[in-house]
Amino acid sequence: MRLLNCFAAMSMSVLAISSASAQQVGEVGVDWLGNDIIVEAIRDPKIEGVTCHVAYFDRGLIDRLQKGNWFEDPSNSSISCRQTGPITIGAISLKQSGEEVFSQRQSLVWKSLVVKRIYDKANDTLIYLSHSRQVQDGSAKMALSTVPLYGQDVTWTGEK
Repeated sequence: MRLLNCFAAMSMSVLAISSASAQQVGEVGVDWLGNDIIVEAIRDPKIEGVTCHVAYFDRGLIDRLQKGNWFEDPSNSSISCRQTGPITIGAISLKQSGEEVFSQRQSLVWKSLVVKRIYDKANDTLIYLSHSRQVQDGSAKMALSTVPLYGQDVTWTGEK
């Protein structure tokens, strides 16, 4: 059973496309069906000194057998981003729509977990938004975290 669960997780990992790479730092079993909460650390590829931790639900084999929908995990996620070293900001998008930092498939084809970075110039703050992107039936499930830059010793190598 655990072998099949690992195979499903490996299949999803092979399909993952991301700007930043995620490193799994935690795994919490939530029930006897093999469902887990996965916690990953994601470093922003264009901003040194900022790390985001994202948690999401990973369905186990028994849950997939019971409920069908073999190739999809729920859209729920949680995010927390903090300064983890001296901050150096490279060439980031300053557009209101932000820039995708990370993307990982949550289904075989249709759904991805996405982390976008938005720079709030008026408040000198980095905003990280975790949400699900779907081809249709977009999800309103999202989470938000901020890293204030005010009063910090920040180096900009790109345009501010």
